[in-house]
Amino acid sequence: MNLKNTIKKDVKTILNKIDSKNELDPIITLNKKINSGHYQINNLIKIANQLNLNTFKLANIIISYIKKNHMYQKITFSEPGFINFFICHKWLSKELEKIFISYRLGINHVKPKNIVIDYSSPNIAKEMHIGHLRSTIIGDVMARVLSFLGHNVIRANHIGDWGTQFGMLIAYLKKQKIKNNNFSLAKLEKFYCEAKIKYDSDKLFAEKSREYVVKLQNGDKCCYKIWKKLVSITMLENDKIYKKLNVTLKKNDTMGESLYNKMLPDIVKDLKNKKIATEKDGTVIVFLKGFKNRLGESMGVVIQKKDKGFLYSTTDIACLKYRYEVLRADRIIYYTDSRQHQHLAQAWMIARKANYIPKNLFLEHHTFGMVLSKNKRPFKTRDGNTIKLSALLNESVEKAINLIKRKKPNFSKKELIKLSNIIGISAIKYSDLSKNRHTNYIFDWNKMLSFEGNTAPYIQYAYTRIVSVIKKSTISSKKLKEKIILNKESEINLAIKILEFEEIVLLIAQKGTPHMMCKYLYQLATCFSNFYENCSILFSKKIRTCKSRLKLSILTAKTLKKGLNILGIKTVKKM
Repeated sequence: MNLKNTIKKDVKTILNKIDSKNELDPIITLNKKINSGHYQINNLIKIANQLNLNTFKLANIIISYIKKNHMYQKITFSEPGFINFFICHKWLSKELEKIFISYRLGINHVKPKNIVIDYSSPNIAKEMHIGHLRSTIIGDVMARVLSFLGHNVIRANHIGDWGTQFGMLIAYLKKQKIKNNNFSLAKLEKFYCEAKIKYDSDKLFAEKSREYVVKLQNGDKCCYKIWKKLVSITMLENDKIYKKLNVTLKKNDTMGESLYNKMLPDIVKDLKNKKIATEKDGTVIVFLKGFKNRLGESMGVVIQKKDKGFLYSTTDIACLKYRYEVLRADRIIYYTDSRQHQHLAQAWMIARKANYIPKNLFLEHHTFGMVLSKNKRPFKTRDGNTIKLSALLNESVEKAINLIKRKKPNFSKKELIKLSNIIGISAIKYSDLSKNRHTNYIFDWNKMLSFEGNTAPYIQYAYTRIVSVIKKSTISSKKLKEKIILNKESEINLAIKILEFEEIVLLIAQKGTPHMMCKYLYQLATCFSNFYENCSILFSKKIRTCKSRLKLSILTAKTLKKGLNILGIKTVKKM
């Protein structure tokens, strides 16, 4: 049940009766002062001005039409221009009963769409680093949310498995006569760094590297065999990190740049035939009016170089064509940092111009900020290198081990390892996901591993405590047949907060903002804490009240668990 949306629909129905021509959009928010109402209209003055009506008169019209609805206990007006909605306790109780028996917490499946989510996207021959964290986990939350709602989600791990770096690596391996290719990813990255130095300083080596790129692109068997091994070594290590991070990316979700390689010559030929691309001194360029260079001239996007090599733009145009024609995408979401925005926008414009994708295909670039250290600079190691993701996760687990040992010294070794892995990884994920993805954030070990505030340990502990309360009850959940009773303020507040869950899920599905779920789970845990302090659950004098509060506790636990699951965060039975 999306309470906010239900109220909005009721108000919009009345506004349409007053004026059906104007698109009037009431803003419904949770009321910060519960005594003044549970929800309120926040832009009543603006709507009244649009309708040329007195605010008080408009409020009276809305209240008189809407007050008969059984959902509302009462509706009031307050100065200077707010309509306050008090939700009926009995109605709340009925809605809670519906979701109590629903394994989906009452959230219905939507009409399914094919949605491609492009996320994680590491480079081959390099270890994943902290810069890959946000794309990987934010993208995965979006995949989980949309899958939960019933969409056909296509996870696309668009890995950098094509291009100049492979020519460099093949040339380096051959020059150094390195035949044993069963080396680690760390060693492979070392080879890459040495090859890059040689490429930049040795013209003959650079020329040889470019030759190998062309050979690889033309299907040379020897080059292809080496390339495939380099990809395999990298992705085996990446899969270990995905598993550790509890993200849903699998081997079959890998859709690298190489997938579109065979499409590229035809793309270039077609763009030239359609007069979208022009050839200049052997280079094929698309000029776009919507993008200007520093001189104010139309910006040229190179799609094929003089040596017949292709660029990232060509690949991304082919990628769009493939995702629409083959994957039948209705919506495509990209999770990359903001520096990629112009590049993507240019590829989108060219693809639309060439009619590779229709105008009604939703294309979204969900950008995100950087992870910073306390000095507000990019988070790096002491020697200035980018932090490897595996090292970061291992350090978090180690810190979790020390934390648990101090708090629970009697845990067995097996329990300690299992719990520290869950807490350590969850702390890093939740700390990142709880920040608005549009902004940079400062990495802080102390805050993320704290059992206080909006952190993973706090939410996980809140869940464990509720489960513990439920287990202590002598009443079986099968015997909880009586309806939920809502009398005390803390019971009503908790009920409304539980019913808010659907609204948060739909908001994330629309905007890709997982921090809203973190904020919600923290508020829900806080609401339960207040309820726990003010309402006796296990020792109430009335058995009916006891059962009602147990049902509220079970609903809270189910909602916390589902919310954490959407974030890709595991729950534990004891902490």
